[in-house]
Amino acid sequence: MFGKKKQPPIRSLIAQGSCIEGNLKFSDGLRVDGEVIGDIRANEGSPSILVISESASVTGLIHADHVIINGRVTGPVHASQVLELQPKAKIEGEVSYKALEMHQGAVIFGQLRPLAYQQIEEKPTLTLAANNA
Repeated sequence: MFGKKKQPPIRSLIAQGSCIEGNLKFSDGLRVDGEVIGDIRANEGSPSILVISESASVTGLIHADHVIINGRVTGPVHASQVLELQPKAKIEGEVSYKALEMHQGAVIFGQLRPLAYQQIEEKPTLTLAANNA
């Protein structure tokens, strides 16, 4: 509780049994229990949370601040803050994140790219004094 930012409320739901074809933009929070074929993006400029439940399936790009996945995602996932992969999460695609929490059972078929790593500059190789003799 200390040091944690308050999460935005989940105001939108794609219910189980629903299928959305097309790109989605959302504000605050979105929970997906159904199927989405298209990109899901949070509006920039305000905190966002996206929940992909166990029954959900997304085919397309995902982009939000805080992303929680327990279903199936086919496509790249970008969490600008936190990515939580729960036990039944299955991702096929590149994953980028600032912080990662991955539970046992979650599976990723693709590359993991921490956002902080992209900001680190390459440092020169150290040479040992013993090699100079």
